[in-house]
Amino acid sequence: MKSLLAALVITLVQGGAALAAEAPAAAATIKANPYITIPFFLAIIAVTLCVVVWSARRTHSAADYYTAGGGITGTQNGWAIAGDYMSAASFLGISGLISLYGYDGFMYSVGWLVAYITVLLIVAEPCRNAGKYTLGDILSFRTEPKPVRAVAAISTVAVSTFYLTAQMVGAGKLMQLLLGINYNVAIIGVGALMVVYVVFGGMTATTWVQIIKAGLLMTGATLLAILVAAKVGFNPLRFFAEIAGDLNIQEWVQKAVLKHPTPEAGMDYGQRFLEPGLFLKNPLDQISLGMALVLGTAGMPHILMRFFTVPTAQAARKSVIIAMFIIGSFYILTTLLGFGAAINLSPQAVSGVDKGGNMAAMMLAQKLGGDVAPSLGDIFLAFLCAVAFATILAVVSGLVLAASAAIAHDIYVNFIKDGHADQHEQVMAARITSLCVGTVAIIIGIAAEKQNVAHLVALAFAVASSGNLPVVVLSLFWRKFNTAGVIAGLVVGTVAAIGLVLVSPNMTYPKKIAADAQKVVSVLQEKQASGVALSEKELKDLDKAMADYEKNKDGSSLLGLDAPLFTLKNPGIVSIPLGFMAAILGALAFRSRRSEEMFDEIYVRQNTGIGISKAVDH
Repeated sequence: MKSLLAALVITLVQGGAALAAEAPAAAATIKANPYITIPFFLAIIAVTLCVVVWSARRTHSAADYYTAGGGITGTQNGWAIAGDYMSAASFLGISGLISLYGYDGFMYSVGWLVAYITVLLIVAEPCRNAGKYTLGDILSFRTEPKPVRAVAAISTVAVSTFYLTAQMVGAGKLMQLLLGINYNVAIIGVGALMVVYVVFGGMTATTWVQIIKAGLLMTGATLLAILVAAKVGFNPLRFFAEIAGDLNIQEWVQKAVLKHPTPEAGMDYGQRFLEPGLFLKNPLDQISLGMALVLGTAGMPHILMRFFTVPTAQAARKSVIIAMFIIGSFYILTTLLGFGAAINLSPQAVSGVDKGGNMAAMMLAQKLGGDVAPSLGDIFLAFLCAVAFATILAVVSGLVLAASAAIAHDIYVNFIKDGHADQHEQVMAARITSLCVGTVAIIIGIAAEKQNVAHLVALAFAVASSGNLPVVVLSLFWRKFNTAGVIAGLVVGTVAAIGLVLVSPNMTYPKKIAADAQKVVSVLQEKQASGVALSEKELKDLDKAMADYEKNKDGSSLLGLDAPLFTLKNPGIVSIPLGFMAAILGALAFRSRRSEEMFDEIYVRQNTGIGISKAVDH
């Protein structure tokens, strides 16, 4: 997105084109009161640091560090999965998308909920029984360990880095917008806390930070949804009738979304807001996005790691069911918040603060809280700012832990040391790696401040669904799968996903920007030539368009392209089948008797849990 919080909404996988509202915005900015907000921040930091101290005292072995000793209950793990999954972009981005596009914004959230059906039915129990700490453990069980672990670690680090960079940039932009904190200071602060959580507390601290964050997020969303529902007397029919009849929404859909200069006969613009097609317009893109969401989640390394933290397969299944209930409830709440912002604030006002709509929930909290009591609006806004901060900390901690586990466990311990490292050495390697990964994340976050990182989350889900998932599924369920299949699937799936994203509309194409700017220049200059004086705003638009044209007319994309070669924003519909085909063909081309003979063992392990170390009570 081209909005100030570009990186925040991108975590919705694709982002979208920001709208330029023709109606005047009701507000120019939103700021939280630092005297109220900072105490909330400090309280959350204090509580979570206490958790880190408690966790550090209980972390002695590699199993403690990577998987909390396998002693997390199904209920706790369900809340932690939800906390790991519900990012600040989900909370702010989806509600904002709904406030601007209505029904299509809601359709985004459905993909994430359906994704956990794949996780529940295919990977949760087998991964918990067949793995140990990382994706590499699952894939190397009946293959050649060293090359498989190396490739799996590269894939894990790539996915985590793509996702982590977007989260870090989003964190900096969010803090900068809401509190006026310098972007670099915000990135360093978030990064430092993240490093402390992971380096000292490991998976135990990360798990409890995620649980706390999920509880806070659900509390904030529930309170705000109650205020929205109270405005319409808790009557859903009245709620949607008010949406369809709202004049601001009708004008927004007509002028800003559908670009109709005058109302078309027979078109009910308010009802149109409640129907599909305002944002998700390309059916193939929708299918491709759905494939990436549904299959990519099951291939996300930080999600797969969570199934190694529970003591039994039953607990793994229970954790997914609980996570699905929490996540589903959360997205129902964000739907209420999005539509509530549309009727209580107007899409014009939301877009006036941030063209991507990311501040809709925050603005709604301030307004509805203020309607109850003047100071309550600032308090509610401060609380949600603190919740968003905790949300970012929880998500980035999980990502750093997944990346550091791949490097320390798969590369250092098993590739370099050949598995010959004592517990102390393994824990030290994990902590040093986490420190390095966290430091690199801070540096990348600062460097990416002014970059368009829209493609990074698309990359994360594309690689997870195209590279990771095919090899995980085939490793667990196909007897003939082997080392060649793993390497071929990971390499081809990853390269195809990255390559297609790099030539897709997710990238920036300067000549297209120049062409759009030239259209604005032509329209406004023709208006001037006809003798009509331009308004102050139109003069500014003309100057900006001319500057954009001059800046971009000779430019090209990262790969030197003038326009996208691949027209879909998400490559899943092409890259996922390629990943599966490469894995299957690679396995058939280079047969391995050993891999086939060991299938019975992994089949028994994934169904019974035999060979899994006993859990440590937490």
